[in-house]
Amino acid sequence: MELNMQRAWKRRDFLGLAACAGGAVFVSALPGWAAGRDEAFYFVQLSDAHWGFQGPPNPDARGTLPKAVAAVNALAEPPDFLMFTGDLTHTTDDPAERRRRMREFQSIIAALKVPVVHLMPGEHDAGLDQGAAYRELFGPTHYVFDHKGVHFIVLDNVSDPAGRVGAAQLDWLAADLAQQPQSARIVVFTHRPLFDLYPQWDWATRDGAQVIERLMPHPNVTVFYGHIHQEHHHMTGHIAHHAARSLIYPLPAAGSQPQRLPVPWDPAQPYRGLGWREVEAGRASGDFGIEERPVNG
Repeated sequence: MELNMQRAWKRRDFLGLAACAGGAVFVSALPGWAAGRDEAFYFVQLSDAHWGFQGPPNPDARGTLPKAVAAVNALAEPPDFLMFTGDLTHTTDDPAERRRRMREFQSIIAALKVPVVHLMPGEHDAGLDQGAAYRELFGPTHYVFDHKGVHFIVLDNVSDPAGRVGAAQLDWLAADLAQQPQSARIVVFTHRPLFDLYPQWDWATRDGAQVIERLMPHPNVTVFYGHIHQEHHHMTGHIAHHAARSLIYPLPAAGSQPQRLPVPWDPAQPYRGLGWREVEAGRASGDFGIEERPVNG
């Protein structure tokens, strides 16, 4: 099966396109798997901005994403790339409003001083139209790229309203993995968790076990995801799964209360539970160093 590989958009490409009506795309492959292979590097993960959300529990709903952009730009050394693991925007039944929110999101992240930005959808971006608006404005919902000896796989487990990756994408994943050596360093990005964290709250992927089954033959696999609006770490066999905090409101621990309601806003600690992370990849190692960063007012 031929993989859909396009070049990644760099910041200068985006700035040129941001002034155009059609917006820009930040997805696809970095050229040169061999370039800088096995050099240490780091990237940033942001997640769950829910741009367009209004009301409790975040009275600064239009401020937290710009604050995160400013925080990333203030880093002493820019990351090699930034990955945004879904729910860029908040869901709406109005197709025109959905696109307007996506364009506003584009305009905000255009300020990022990062060489490459990769995006993927969450269910708020793609669940109501099977990813049509997302693909129109941002490009493919699943893709791969390679960077300094690490193979990155971006999976779409949100465009299907049932919360599945789906047979076609599972075949695509198997074909991609067949091209990788067993010892390859592999990082997978998803929005929903691939394991059954708490299906009652939609914190699962219906066919996530089939994804993990395809990944298990590779001993150096790490998964980064969003969706649950909190830091969380889990192991399935030798595969580590790390959830990121959100940029809009935190959610409670799985099953800790009857309903999945956001943690109330605390004026004394207004940005408690909101944040983003840096991930450092060491030289020729399967381990990744994770540093959690807060959103500050």
